[in-house]
Amino acid sequence: MNLSKPHFEHAKTDEEPTANRSILRSTYIERRLSDLYGLGKWTECRYWLRGLNDTYRVRTQDGGAYMLRIYRAESRESDIAFELELLERLQAELFGAAAAASPAVRLADGRLFSALPAPEGVRFAALFREAEGAEDPMQDEASCIAFGRSAAELHAAMDRVLPRTAAGDFDAVRGAGRAANGAAGAAASEPPERAVSGEACAAEPLPPRAPADAEVLLRAPLRMILAQIGEDHPKAPFLRRYAQGLEAAASEAVSGGLDFGLCHGDMHGNNNALRQGDLFTHFDFEFAAPGWRAWDLAQVKNRKRQQSERIEPLWQAFLEGYRSVRPFSAADEAAVEIFRLVRRFWTMGLDAEFAPPWEGALDFGEDWLAGFAEEFRRHPLGKAADTASAL
Repeated sequence: MNLSKPHFEHAKTDEEPTANRSILRSTYIERRLSDLYGLGKWTECRYWLRGLNDTYRVRTQDGGAYMLRIYRAESRESDIAFELELLERLQAELFGAAAAASPAVRLADGRLFSALPAPEGVRFAALFREAEGAEDPMQDEASCIAFGRSAAELHAAMDRVLPRTAAGDFDAVRGAGRAANGAAGAAASEPPERAVSGEACAAEPLPPRAPADAEVLLRAPLRMILAQIGEDHPKAPFLRRYAQGLEAAASEAVSGGLDFGLCHGDMHGNNNALRQGDLFTHFDFEFAAPGWRAWDLAQVKNRKRQQSERIEPLWQAFLEGYRSVRPFSAADEAAVEIFRLVRRFWTMGLDAEFAPPWEGALDFGEDWLAGFAEEFRRHPLGKAADTASAL
């Protein structure tokens, strides 16, 4: 069995989970995992951050500094395997670059992740060396240029890890993504200007990963939203039409051909990278998947903590840095605007999927819905959907 791709069916149970989401005690985690890594005595295991997953800060007696991720129970083993194997393969490709990505620490038996029983079911765990550096708020052009170069070097490395495929329209990307990840990946077309390292070509194909297509970015989020508010909610027709409008606009944007390849998946820059000089160490690759680079970079422009009048100048500075390393065409740049809207709809779907059972439905009711609806209506696509749904 490939030790980097463990299977944990033995840890599954047919019993009904007793919790939606638990917070595992640090003492329980340390007792179950510390001996499996062979890193010596753990001197600290502290619950550090609650997000879609839970993060614990780990310290060892020899001075080792780590971050332990306990994935939510809904995380699929194949997706975790994709993420962690991708991080390992990026190491050689990013050597000497302005971008870095910390791989998971292997367990003593060679595996990249383990499994923990929890009240809500099996939760997988992966340990990472703590990335050095500090968060850069990127409020000036110089910082954005540096981050743009780093993002481009990350994309270039991803192209070498997994050759890019030719992508068709917004619906066809699922087939393209399967071709890129399957055993027949050698048939994937690689532009002649992009060389693929012999090591990457010889490596076993990455585990399968669903591409960021219309199903992942729009249709599944719509189902989650409607499940939360009710299929017959007065705002349901508007949301359906808005999602359809987004899908049609995205399909038109990509029909002319855009840069397609592996994406980070959450590259907003606020908390997915730490900076040391001009080196950015990227992390949080949970949503890494084949997709359009316009989708990936749209999240940079969508990032929080920006004053509205500074968004465009900082975005142009980012693109200056990015284009100093690899191309990003005018068509790609134009597509960013529709993917910014797609990203916000996807975020609403993420809220609807996880927040109510984890945080309580009270804060995700009519006010939450009205806030997103108001935001969507500010765009012409939203205005058109609102008018059509009122007929």
